[in-house]
Amino acid sequence: MENKLEKKYGLFTAICMVVGIVVGSGVFFKAQVILQKTGGDMPLGVLAWLIGGAIMIVCILAFSAMAQKYEKVNGIVDYAEAIVGKRYGYYIGWFLSTTYYPTLTSALAWLSARYTLVFVTSVDPDFPLIVPAEAGGCIIGPECLALMLFYMVCAYAVNALSPKLAGKFQVATTVIKFIPLALMAVVGIIFGLANGMLTNNFTTPAVGYEVTGSPLFAAVCATAFAYEGWIIATSINAELKDSKRNLPKALLIGGLIIVATYILYYIGVAGGATNQELCDSGATAAFINVFGPVLGNILNLFIAISCMGTMNGLMLGCCRGPYSLAARGEGPHPELFSQVDKVSNLPNNSAILGLFYCAAWGLYFYLSNLAGTWSHAVAFVGTPFESVIFFFDPTELPIITIYALYIPIFINWMKKATDESALRRYVIPTLAICGSVFMVIACLIGHKMGNFWYLLTFAVIMLIGKRFAKNNA
Repeated sequence: MENKLEKKYGLFTAICMVVGIVVGSGVFFKAQVILQKTGGDMPLGVLAWLIGGAIMIVCILAFSAMAQKYEKVNGIVDYAEAIVGKRYGYYIGWFLSTTYYPTLTSALAWLSARYTLVFVTSVDPDFPLIVPAEAGGCIIGPECLALMLFYMVCAYAVNALSPKLAGKFQVATTVIKFIPLALMAVVGIIFGLANGMLTNNFTTPAVGYEVTGSPLFAAVCATAFAYEGWIIATSINAELKDSKRNLPKALLIGGLIIVATYILYYIGVAGGATNQELCDSGATAAFINVFGPVLGNILNLFIAISCMGTMNGLMLGCCRGPYSLAARGEGPHPELFSQVDKVSNLPNNSAILGLFYCAAWGLYFYLSNLAGTWSHAVAFVGTPFESVIFFFDPTELPIITIYALYIPIFINWMKKATDESALRRYVIPTLAICGSVFMVIACLIGHKMGNFWYLLTFAVIMLIGKRFAKNNA
């Protein structure tokens, strides 16, 4: 076996990976969440999408400059190692492989299963489910769990057996998922302007949704999930042709496409249904109003395919996470997880460990966030924390952590990039730091005590990672 990955991806595939990894379920179901958090205030929702998109773009610009100088095994780990130090690079790699990639992958596997069942039950209302659809069977039923596991294993199999096929699947699903987004963005805006719905929604909030705390912070926090994932595309820099030139282009072009698509789609949805309908029923109501019940229900199929494409891109990062550490002689058993299969040209042992991490986080996500098994569990009996439920959202909190971990990279880049222009050395990183701090603050305000339990879990995972650090081996 050769411990070297081949250059197999081009610029177009890289752009599709950036767009395909980011544009998934988030734009579909977070649009409803953002409306609810802002009390149906459409202008405030658009502002939240703009802020989230601006933060993503400035971070992309900062990392694009780094991508033109450093290329090794895994983009962000390479940058952290070169700019901050090997220890910091290791801990970022450990966090990505054990927490960041697998939490998002398991959540997308569930969303793929959920929207598949929603589509099936919309086509055939009598489709037998152990837990009826109206009782939440499409969300927490055993069929949903089984389909979630099936999709997760399928994503692993495609990436493990044929990385080139995984790349082609990413391109195909990226094209497919843009069909409903483009249709609603264009037709929805025209439809809304013609019947006055769009104007009305921008001036009339929904009722019945109490806004507490800071709605803008909460809404921006929700956009974090919809915008996240682009950094995973840097994990293929060792497999990207002319990476130093193509990766920055892919990140920037993909990022601009994503922001424009999200905002136009969000406005288009507002042209198809009232704020009240959107808060209560989500984007499905707008699609049914604009395109009729048949095409409206097909939306759920497009969402399922969209989620599968995003999950495929996330699994790509999961498969390469342990390898990015092992290739540096770090992490558990580097000699085992640094092996690259000579036929598939994928680190299969690394991919197996990545699948295990996905399964572990999928178990927590299902039991805590979906089934509610731990919804009333408490800990620290006899202390002030006894009344705090052991619960945190693994789809949003790891995203906020990665923004916090970006900050030392940006600061050290400003210190060391002496050969860069003032714009690339100071202005862009400073804006990226401000955006990252904003995301952290939004998380602290939006998730309240969920931050405590997540950070406690994060600390334990980092301590385990310390055990496998090279200087402790």
